[in-house]
Amino acid sequence: MVNPLDLRTLLLAKHAQHVVLIHFPIGLFISAVAFDFIAQWTQRRGLADTAYYNLLGAMISTVPVLATGVLAWQFQLEGQKLKGILLLHLVLACASTVMIWLVWWMHFRARRRAEVLPSYRLVIEFLGVSLIALTGHVGGFLSGVNGPG
Repeated sequence: MVNPLDLRTLLLAKHAQHVVLIHFPIGLFISAVAFDFIAQWTQRRGLADTAYYNLLGAMISTVPVLATGVLAWQFQLEGQKLKGILLLHLVLACASTVMIWLVWWMHFRARRRAEVLPSYRLVIEFLGVSLIALTGHVGGFLSGVNGPG
């Protein structure tokens, strides 16, 4: 039996890093959207700042998540051609990453120019949360959480 607290097992597992790291951009983005909605509703600058810094963290954390996802594919499947649910997960993951970066860019641009954020951003943020949820759902099938995988 493998010791669950063994650092070697934890750090050198073929896919464990991706499975652990993915929760950072998901949590940070969803909380950023929630803070942004509340900031829009209450007109509180502090909540808008919190949303921005959560978006920044989500954007930065997408880089190691994508890298470990590609490494997991290389280690687990030895670089086989992507097809089916794995290909769908990769496409959705790339689209989710673009959405996170787009929302961060909208906030960054507005802050830099001292402009009011466009109201249509809330729709884009909601679409981003939906896309991330779909990506995570498909990823759950790959990991065996949502069914055979």
